[in-house]
Amino acid sequence: MMKWALIFLVVGLVLGAMGFGGVGGAFVGIAKILFFIALALFVIFLILGIVAAKKIS
Repeated sequence: MMKWALIFLVVGLVLGAMGFGGVGGAFVGIAKILFFIALALFVIFLILGIVAAKKIS
């Protein structure tokens, strides 16, 4: 997921530099959404891993 966020960010920045601000802004917006989804999933799985590790011990 972070890979796709980075790809969308780079494409958005390139499009913005080339003068396609609307499309570039949309790509950067998608990159933000993907980044925060990946961050939320990381936190959820981190908490689940800690809880599971405590039950095993």
